[in-house]
Amino acid sequence: MVKTPEELELMRHSGRLLASVFEMLDQAGIQGMSTLSVNNMVERFILHDLGARPASKGQYGFEFVMNSSRNNVVCHGIPGADDIIGDGDIINLDITLEKNGFIADSSKTFVIGAAPPAARRLVRVAQSAMWEGIRQVRPGAHLGDIGFAIERYAKRKGYAVVREYCGHGIGRQMHEAPNVLNFGRRGAGLALRKGMVFTIEPMVNQGTRHVATGPDGWTVMTRDRKLSAQFEHTVAVTDKGVEVLTLRRDEAAFLRRAS
Repeated sequence: MVKTPEELELMRHSGRLLASVFEMLDQAGIQGMSTLSVNNMVERFILHDLGARPASKGQYGFEFVMNSSRNNVVCHGIPGADDIIGDGDIINLDITLEKNGFIADSSKTFVIGAAPPAARRLVRVAQSAMWEGIRQVRPGAHLGDIGFAIERYAKRKGYAVVREYCGHGIGRQMHEAPNVLNFGRRGAGLALRKGMVFTIEPMVNQGTRHVATGPDGWTVMTRDRKLSAQFEHTVAVTDKGVEVLTLRRDEAAFLRRAS
């Protein structure tokens, strides 16, 4: 559960590479593309531009390098040739990458074109909820502090947090201990120690928190068909607080408020 300084440096490198994937997507412009085309573009970039491995491909029998969860899809959406990213959509792209034996995991919900104000607000709240959780990370804090902060913020803004899925430890394996819930009680759960690395990844729903899994066995949707948004980062506990290993350059303002 606790990484050595040498292991942490390798994870830091994987995280920087993964952040560059999202920065590439920002520049590429994905409106009008199929989610399968975006998947293939991401795969080429990870393999050929970064010299890394897309860690999701083949994991648990999954055939793709990312999850693409559009509008009312909460998580685990499957890329498809007929799934076109349209004007007004919101879409979460969840991508993993392995380099030198260590995995980084991150996701971002993209706002496409002239998305309505209600959708844009949901996305902003989901991102801020993740950062509320990140701000709790420091030695001696507890996992419950993270979940409490996330859910409290989302509820205050009028949204619900999905409880069936959570963050997780990460390193040589994509999913390691501990589970990092997006709800909880202050002071409850595992105490954090320097060198722990895990993901924080709240899924925030416009309606109720309840979800249902589609017939493909992967795609998770809101039960009431309302919108959902998610953000995710891989973070490390430092001696003074937190380091966001998958930080993107467009998040400087969030980082300043977290420090």
